[in-house]
Amino acid sequence: MEKILKIWNKPSLVLKILIGLIIGCLLGIFAPGATFVGGLGTLFVGALKSVAPILVFFLVMSSLANASFTDKKKFGTVIFLYLFSTLLAAICAVFAAKLFPVTIVLAESTEELSAPSGIGEVLKNLFLNIVSNPVAALANANYLSILFWSICLGLGLKSIDSEHGKAGMKVISEAITKIVRGIISLAPFGIMGIVFETVSTNGLSIFTSYGKLILLLVGTMLFTALIVNPLIVGICLRHNPYPLLFKCLKESGLTAFFTRSSAANIPVNMALCEKLGLDREFYSVSIPLG
Repeated sequence: MEKILKIWNKPSLVLKILIGLIIGCLLGIFAPGATFVGGLGTLFVGALKSVAPILVFFLVMSSLANASFTDKKKFGTVIFLYLFSTLLAAICAVFAAKLFPVTIVLAESTEELSAPSGIGEVLKNLFLNIVSNPVAALANANYLSILFWSICLGLGLKSIDSEHGKAGMKVISEAITKIVRGIISLAPFGIMGIVFETVSTNGLSIFTSYGKLILLLVGTMLFTALIVNPLIVGICLRHNPYPLLFKCLKESGLTAFFTRSSAANIPVNMALCEKLGLDREFYSVSIPLG
């Protein structure tokens, strides 16, 4: 068993994902009846969706309970950069959608929704969403509510100053992190199942009908990642941002892209921060918050 694990862990995760993608595509074309392969994708996505909210909840709570907050200005800077970079990414997406409009046909008719009557209703719904039942928030992956309650509980634990409680939260968060890493290591099988399901159901036409949409999405992502974000990083750090950028894309960005979950990618980002020699007290809070 150990030899099999060593062989499995030897190639990079991205290479294994690419191999899984190719195998899934070939099986979808030549063996569309092998429906059990599609089940691997369903299991993988379901596992990620299930464990990611729990990871964020305990990780934020544990990080806040054990943090000393020696430099509070850093957190303000990070929150501003999160909001600012997300706003720029949204602006890029809107411009790209206007410049290169793509029409897609949905398999089912969309549900008609009424627009909010004003900003007051929007804010009301937002705050109600934030303070929703924490158990329901975990079950429905309501990250706003998860963050709110984890922050409250984390600060509550910090104020009590219980070393046993803090240590317990830390152990639980580390255990869940290991579980998430284990699930991510199975991403090649999950991606193989997802691709198989798509190709076997829709045929090769899926690559032509959705090709433009994929190019638009990936092109906008690359523009944001290779031009917009480096500008922000370059201004903040005052030196060439691309060595750091390429390292982050290689070790974190590709994994997040293929696993399709930024929350499940938290352990990868944490490991990368540790490799870069950053302050754990700081990134253990800022990464889950992001």
